[in-house]
Amino acid sequence: AALQKLRGTSDLSAELEEMLAEQAAVKGQRAKNPWELFQNPALRWQLVSIVVLSSAMQLCGNDSMYFYAAYVFQEAGIPEDKIPYVVIGTGSCELITSVTCNMIIDYAGRRPLLLGGYVFMAGWAIVFMVALSQQTQISWMPYLSMACIFAYILSFGIGPAGVTGVLPTEVFDQMSRPAAYMICGSLLWFNLFLVGTAFPFIVKSLAHFCYIPFLVVCVCTALYVWFFLPETKGKSFLEISEEFRKRNFKTKTHVGFYKGPEEIKTTAL
Repeated sequence: AALQKLRGTSDLSAELEEMLAEQAAVKGQRAKNPWELFQNPALRWQLVSIVVLSSAMQLCGNDSMYFYAAYVFQEAGIPEDKIPYVVIGTGSCELITSVTCNMIIDYAGRRPLLLGGYVFMAGWAIVFMVALSQQTQISWMPYLSMACIFAYILSFGIGPAGVTGVLPTEVFDQMSRPAAYMICGSLLWFNLFLVGTAFPFIVKSLAHFCYIPFLVVCVCTALYVWFFLPETKGKSFLEISEEFRKRNFKTKTHVGFYKGPEEIKTTAL
């Protein structure tokens, strides 16, 4: 009854079947603590994925764009008393794109949104640094810088901001999800503190090229998503778990062959 009210439909057989299958898979287990996830080889790549993506959420430099927003808008000729409202507008853009992402995520897929978001952010970071370096020499550069701020925030909202929070639900079972979310939340706040503390020193050292560290993070995260993160769209938890299981226990022998199914099964147990 609760599901019917939530989904707005009475046909929930597929979802109920998936929930019951997952319940059977974890029968007899207890909720795991965060440190137990690090000790479990069967969760190695799931854990690496959420650590990488949760860290990249803050280390990609999206929040640092707001540091430059007032300066760029002032250089673009926006009246000083209107700048706070424009800055609020950038935050509204992030909110709107995050909501939009949640509306299209089941159509576009997780990997394309994450990959596209970080690739576009890397591109806009390059354009933004060039625009900042030429801001006093070319009259229209402040407008390009302003466009980069909005584009960077929009790219973040449509991809990483909307997708990252969904992944722990899809790649961890019911007994591991609370611990996975604790790890994600801790990483988000720690990296936010790290960026907030380090960014003024980065600006002082690199000046207009201060986005190089964030550019590196975006590129590395995009490469990780491309090579290591499986698509979860339209798959049940057991299907996703099987993909990670193959990756977690796919080890080579000394002659260069992979272990057979029985050896993998024994290792997993």
